[in-house]
Amino acid sequence: MIATAHTGSAASAEHSRFVQRVRRRYAPELALLPPGAPGPDALRATWDALRAQGYEPAAALRVLRHLTLERLAVLDCEHGAALADITRAVTALAEFVLDQAATLARAELDAVHGPPYVDGPAPGPNAPAANARGQRPCAWWIVGMGKLGARELNVSSDIDLIYVYEADGETAGDAQGRQRITNHEYFAKLVKRMQALISDVTEHGQAFRVDLALRPNGNSGPPAVPLGALEDYFQAHGREWERFAWLKSRVVAPAAAARRDGTGQWLRPVVLPFVFRRYLDYAVFDALRRLHRQIRDHATRRAAGHPERAWDVKLSRGGIREIEFIVQLLQVVRGGQFPELRTRPTLQALQRVARAGLMPADQAQRLADAYTFLRRVEHRIQYLDDQQTHVLPTRDDDLAWIAVTMGYADTPAFLRALDAHREVVAQEFDTLLGGERGGCNGKGCNGHTRSTPDDLAALLPQCPPALAERLAPWVEHPRVLALRDEARTRLVRLLERTVAWIDAGRVNETAAIRLVDWIEPLLRREAYLALLQERPAVHERMLRVLGAARWPARYLLRHPGVIDELASVELYATRFDRAAFVADLEQRRWALHKTGEDDDEALLDLLRRAHHAEVFRTLARDVEGLLTVEQVADDLSALADAVLDVTGRWCWQRLRDRHRDEPRHAIIGYGKLGGKELGYGSDLDIVFVYDDDERAPEIYAAFVRKLINWLTVKTGQGDLFEIDTALRPNGNSGLLVTSFDAYANYQQNRGSNTAWTWEHQAMTRARFVVGADDLRARFDAVRQAVITAPRDHAALAGEIRAMRQRLYDAHPVRPGYFDLKHSPGGMIDIEFAVQYLVLAHSAAHPALRDNAGNIALLQRAEAAGLLPPGMGHAAADAYRQLRQWQHRARLDEAPTQIDPAQAEPWASAARALWAHVLGPS
Repeated sequence: MIATAHTGSAASAEHSRFVQRVRRRYAPELALLPPGAPGPDALRATWDALRAQGYEPAAALRVLRHLTLERLAVLDCEHGAALADITRAVTALAEFVLDQAATLARAELDAVHGPPYVDGPAPGPNAPAANARGQRPCAWWIVGMGKLGARELNVSSDIDLIYVYEADGETAGDAQGRQRITNHEYFAKLVKRMQALISDVTEHGQAFRVDLALRPNGNSGPPAVPLGALEDYFQAHGREWERFAWLKSRVVAPAAAARRDGTGQWLRPVVLPFVFRRYLDYAVFDALRRLHRQIRDHATRRAAGHPERAWDVKLSRGGIREIEFIVQLLQVVRGGQFPELRTRPTLQALQRVARAGLMPADQAQRLADAYTFLRRVEHRIQYLDDQQTHVLPTRDDDLAWIAVTMGYADTPAFLRALDAHREVVAQEFDTLLGGERGGCNGKGCNGHTRSTPDDLAALLPQCPPALAERLAPWVEHPRVLALRDEARTRLVRLLERTVAWIDAGRVNETAAIRLVDWIEPLLRREAYLALLQERPAVHERMLRVLGAARWPARYLLRHPGVIDELASVELYATRFDRAAFVADLEQRRWALHKTGEDDDEALLDLLRRAHHAEVFRTLARDVEGLLTVEQVADDLSALADAVLDVTGRWCWQRLRDRHRDEPRHAIIGYGKLGGKELGYGSDLDIVFVYDDDERAPEIYAAFVRKLINWLTVKTGQGDLFEIDTALRPNGNSGLLVTSFDAYANYQQNRGSNTAWTWEHQAMTRARFVVGADDLRARFDAVRQAVITAPRDHAALAGEIRAMRQRLYDAHPVRPGYFDLKHSPGGMIDIEFAVQYLVLAHSAAHPALRDNAGNIALLQRAEAAGLLPPGMGHAAADAYRQLRQWQHRARLDEAPTQIDPAQAEPWASAARALWAHVLGPS
């Protein structure tokens, strides 16, 4: 437990030598800053007051900074201001300074050279109007990086900036049309002038230190870059560490461009694809690991001979930078597919990482506490002398002052808390980025001497025979030979670890062969190799899934990205949660909407990724034996319900001719969806109905066509479901969507157009899935009226027997085999017997009216005396066993026709049920 305390009255900002200097030098000006934490309005008022007193613009900016920081030192050290209040105020100061400097610099340059113009269409909305010659004022932006972009500036921060302008062109010139220069020259002059206004050292110091080194090509690149050149740089030369730098980027000035509806949004389609890849990007682990190693090595060299530098709260082990790396890594790896992770502030990102299940909530809170603590210490270090340093002071009185202003009784108590927070950070960082864990590294594994990492041929003799035979072609495989050295090293290490686990009995050889089959078509997508190497637990879980059955292996080939689900610590401890699934989808859609990326294609892919991930999570639990067949079906059915719900709402919202905010429709599920018995890959039997005014038919027909297209169209992420609407009134010759009244009349045999008996059989398993709430009760009433209607029992039995015979004829069984579904005594016999019991007897026995599933209904029929004692339970047990065999056979893509002797105990129970309910077969 890390000790915490509150700031006491002994703490005083007066100890700060910087505060002392400001109070001596600017005593009269201190009163110009309105009370409280400085915000944009207070900064503007103070700036105006300083200018009115005769300060030149550059001097006023510098004095404004001194007044602001003095105020923040008081609020922070004496009044315990929240960290966010301090960082927001410093960020607001930086934005104000940049906007004022931009205004001044533009005015000076425009007076000499005229404003810059561009030709051609604008790359985004809200562009300035064109002149008579079709030229538009050239948009430009100051991009704040790092803590400025995230609104997290510390009190002595420099500011990392990148200047971007729309495109090359030419300025208008002066009043006589002379002094024209290219836009390239104009913005180079602009940057130079702004640097002088902001960062030149004068008698009043600096407004801010400015660093332009993060621009394309660093200090050797031009001071300002056109937007097109920035995009080209990202595509051709952008490095991994630059993706982390741009993660927190934000247009901060000019103020008009930085507004939500300003031209700053033009940068989004350029920056977002560079930072966030469409796939799970585990290749960045090594890049961030190398970057951190360089930073630590640099810190170590700086600390050589200076032991006090080991107390660097930013760069040393367990420091602020390691927290930022942890969070940014998780964001960059998954932010392409999970847009809700895209946020700039570190503390907010930690919350989102925890909410997404990427980190336990208590661990995220400990990191948040450590980050807040370390940032507050960093501020106190900088208050002392207004120096950009992060190293604890060596003077005892300075250390004691920091301890007191942090709320600790003495220095030792403060240092103990500091150590504790740094240890929390260091342990989490080492867990995430400390290098490969749990597997071979080419120097031996489980006592075996392994090959050098890039020598695949040397690994073959150590493999089991079938695996060695499968791997042998890889020695000369063009895709393997084309891999980068780093990727080939990953591949061999992965195979070494797999072989070691086979030797240890942790996985089987079949799983390893299927892993090779899975990897082969994905060799060029190195992120998957990186994921499996970086996450041994994911690697082992994947092998267990692959080794369990054939269908999971095929599913993984179709949807390789779902393997990231195996990294979840809660995978095997939870089940599908519809509310959480829907909330996550809505959160991701909103995140895409905020960045203007929520077009149809993006939402189609979003739905598919989420659905595939949940199917795989259920599959992983299934093959581990954690779910029964019934639980698998329940979860897959609930998932289908959720997907239909979300997809329907999104389609309606995007329907061009919709006439109301909420549709008056319902989706009725039949068959396996209606009975909550969905399996992997099941299609959906659904019927669409509506209840609306005379404008409705065409609108709902367009809506249903759009919805079916969203569900079935294949994108780069695959599809969602196959949809079967043949159970609608009049089948495939009927309307795609029917009014509710017409549907009710058809089902209840009103009028000349009525349902057949087999349609009433289907109604026994029908279920209201999604739609307007009041239609649910109306559907339930129709269903009850249909299944409880008076019937001639003998005629009903005859029609059901005839339907059963047609299915026999359509699905012949090979001699000497028992088909789990279609043979006498198979699943269909039980299902048809239950349907007869419901249609014939539910009027007299209300317990049979619920759509409770075949097993429950059999037990209820026995309890009602419709079946001899024991028959219902025996048939229920038989149905459960037959379903389980069918489920396992389909998982392994094996035949569903088995040895009759194996099935006999269960088949005899089903035949006895059929004979009692419907007569001899």
